[in-house]
Amino acid sequence: MRPADLHIVGSGPAGLSAAHTAINAGARVCLIDNDHAPGGQIWRGGPDKWTDSRALEIWKTLHAHPHFTRLSNAQVIGSVDCNSLLLEVKDEPVRVDFERLLICSGARELFLPFPGWTLPGVTGAGGLQALIKGGMPVQDRSIVIAGSGPLLLATALTAMEAGARVEAIVEHQGLPQLSSFGLELLLRHREKFRQAVSLFSRLRKIPYLTGGRIVEARGLDAVQSVVVRTGRRQQEFACDFLAAGFGLVPNIDLACSLRCDTANDAVVVDALQKTNRPHIWAAGECTGIGGVDKAIIEGRIAALDALAMLPSAQDRAMLRQSHDFAALLARSFKPDASLREMCLPGTIVCRCEDVAASSLAPHRSWREAKLATRVGMGPCQGKTCGAACQFLFGWAPPASRIPIVPASAAALSQIE
Repeated sequence: MRPADLHIVGSGPAGLSAAHTAINAGARVCLIDNDHAPGGQIWRGGPDKWTDSRALEIWKTLHAHPHFTRLSNAQVIGSVDCNSLLLEVKDEPVRVDFERLLICSGARELFLPFPGWTLPGVTGAGGLQALIKGGMPVQDRSIVIAGSGPLLLATALTAMEAGARVEAIVEHQGLPQLSSFGLELLLRHREKFRQAVSLFSRLRKIPYLTGGRIVEARGLDAVQSVVVRTGRRQQEFACDFLAAGFGLVPNIDLACSLRCDTANDAVVVDALQKTNRPHIWAAGECTGIGGVDKAIIEGRIAALDALAMLPSAQDRAMLRQSHDFAALLARSFKPDASLREMCLPGTIVCRCEDVAASSLAPHRSWREAKLATRVGMGPCQGKTCGAACQFLFGWAPPASRIPIVPASAAALSQIE
């Protein structure tokens, strides 16, 4: 490991933007990435598949730069102490000491249970998009995309461009709420409005249902159809894949293991992206869901502050604009209580351990339910069902603890 002035965890837009800013300022950067290719989920697939000119320009600077080190296929499993991370690289433990750390750990999808959601072929909206970008063939396969938020449209476009037949897009929000969202885009975020109009234009042949929700996914060994309800009308669509997207949840596991403050399920940062912990910053979706523009500017500002440099007035204006858009997204597409109706008493909530809603409902907290059932005790350690239980039952989410991902005994033995 070469010495670095700034260590960055995560190579999505926030991490790459921060690395680019730091390299241009003359700093040495080590980028730690759990994937084989840079880009995270938004710029997935590596430089050969990127279409965003910003990503290509950033990588042009970083690639082969003598002050840039990228550690790929490296899982961060926790912190050894307040200035060291423990990684697992090729099944071997690696300790990384840092002077300054920027956490760009991104987000994970919010899965809300409904009958049949555990069938093969049912994925998250972002999950299906990632699978397609990763090379999964969907040519001439039929897909239904349901849930809420702009990610549904982006997933539909990715699927359509890969040759799939998108049978329907089912948006939970009603037409009045969507119209209000569109009007606010027009008035305050003109570029986002133009992007939305362009996206809708390209998807205009796909049925777009508003005010709808999933009733159930049907199939024997895999999903074969999905039943949705809009108002009093119930429809069934045959499909090979169902992409169900209900938004994203900030990934705060690493920040919690380093004892960074969190609030509203996101890492708390100041105006310069600094956490409460000395020499630790955070940027991107882990500080709140807001999309690629927010991630890019937050990564830039975090890197500048880590190197004792001040952001420009333009940087600050872009940050305010991105935060305003993030707040608009949160207001417009926050999952509402009616989505709890999708989950019936017999519906599996913890799919790792096959724990149904009826077994969880009598309990008052995650801890109480975990003592009485096996909820959260499977391979995902509550990363999927924890957020679902928070939404369904109002429980506080499970606390993150080391290891934050499954790890070998050899790696765990290095934790002091």
